[in-house]
Order: sequence, then structure tokens, then C-alpha cells
Amino acid sequence: MIGKVLKEIRIKNNIKQNELAKKVGFAKNTISQYELGKRKVEFDKVEKIAKACGYRIILYNDTTEEVIPLDIK
Repeated sequence: MIGKVLKEIRIKNNIKQNELAKKVGFAKNTISQYELGKRKVEFDKVEKIAKACGYRIILYNDTTEEVIPLDIK
């Protein structure tokens, strides 16, 4: 699940949801819904969130929701 991966990389980088939301220009509630899988997240938004956490996404398959984040720090 993409939301789980996004949450993991956010937490790994010690970023709070409200901080991430501010960085990417989304509402905190939107970040929360993505992480909980309550809202579908488009690839461009996945990339934006990952980049704000210091990662880039090299694979996103909407069917399996497989994501491989690469640390870019």
C-alpha cells in the first residue's frame, strides 16, 4: 500500500504530517488520508511527497501499489 510506504519514509526522516503538508502544499488531513489508504494518491503527488522526505520513487504500479523509494540525500 502506497500510503504505508509514504508514512514510513516520513517517519524515518522525523517529519510530522503537518510539516510535510506545509512542504508540499497539501492539507494535513490529505496527508493523513493518503497514509491511511482512505484517499487515492496520484503518482505526481507520490513523487512530491517522497522528494520532500528526501527520496525519489523509481517504481509505482497502481495495480499493486508497489513503490521503491531511493534515498537521495
